[in-house]
Amino acid sequence: MNLTVLGCGRWGTFLAGYHCARNDVMLWGRPGSRSMMTLQTERKNEYMILPDKLRLETDLGRALNFAEMVIISISAQQLRSLAAQLQTYPLAGKTFILCMKGIEAESGKRLTQVFREEVTQPVKLAVWVGPGHVQDFSAGIPNCMVVDSDDPAVTESIVEGLSSDLIRLYKGGDLIGTEVGAAAKNVIGIAAGMLDGVGYTSLKGALMARGAREIARLIRAMGGNELSAYGLCHLGDYEATLFSAHSHNRLFGECFVQGKPCNYLAEGAATVKALVRLGEIYQVDLPICKTVYCMLYEGHPVDQALPTLFARSVKGEFYI
Repeated sequence: MNLTVLGCGRWGTFLAGYHCARNDVMLWGRPGSRSMMTLQTERKNEYMILPDKLRLETDLGRALNFAEMVIISISAQQLRSLAAQLQTYPLAGKTFILCMKGIEAESGKRLTQVFREEVTQPVKLAVWVGPGHVQDFSAGIPNCMVVDSDDPAVTESIVEGLSSDLIRLYKGGDLIGTEVGAAAKNVIGIAAGMLDGVGYTSLKGALMARGAREIARLIRAMGGNELSAYGLCHLGDYEATLFSAHSHNRLFGECFVQGKPCNYLAEGAATVKALVRLGEIYQVDLPICKTVYCMLYEGHPVDQALPTLFARSVKGEFYI
């Protein structure tokens, strides 16, 4: 099978190199991007050496023409602009897999909604999310992830075609819950980093329990299955996001409360804007998301804001 990966960051590059074992793969990066220039000149990045058979490309048209299955792995907030570019090429019949986690900050729309608004051609669409870091996969440490789509047949074909012993893929059945849960776990990851940064690491257990419950309420209000919050897309990804040294969102939160710079992309910083907006639209109480938002964007002092992480009226742990 021919496979194209759009996006040459750490995850896109890993997926391209990894799938070379069983497929013909082309990896696309924007012309002039630092990551692509490094890959072209050195055939490696800090995480892996590229397989000899992996093809590199900066021409989007050629990359799209190469394969019928296209994985997209870029910053979630850049998806709309890329999708608008994609629409200018013939795409009918292709399968697109969004390997990213986020909600569009300005609109509050899920990534499949953003993609469908820009790409109006008849294409198949799915998301691929869940736990796992490039550093762990590169070391041969396996994990489980989930694929979801509004078309079960698309989910089936991707899982059957791309699942392996290293990355075991499960079939999702709730696109709303899968997308919202995957995006929201990055916000909970920032909150976890904030707790680490002030020495409240022991509170991360409570953060996991209350965070999953908070997002479950939102998923249900949006028309999804609240149980998705307790699956691979959200709770199942907590260890990799709330505790791992590889987690950019956790590191971002820790650096923020300590007043240190963080040079890594933390998708949760943009996603929290969308979640607070969605909470208002669907009238769902989101104390953890609101606390993170207030510290990041409203200048609330850490010592005053962090205690409100769990500030919900006491009614019972599983009160609706």
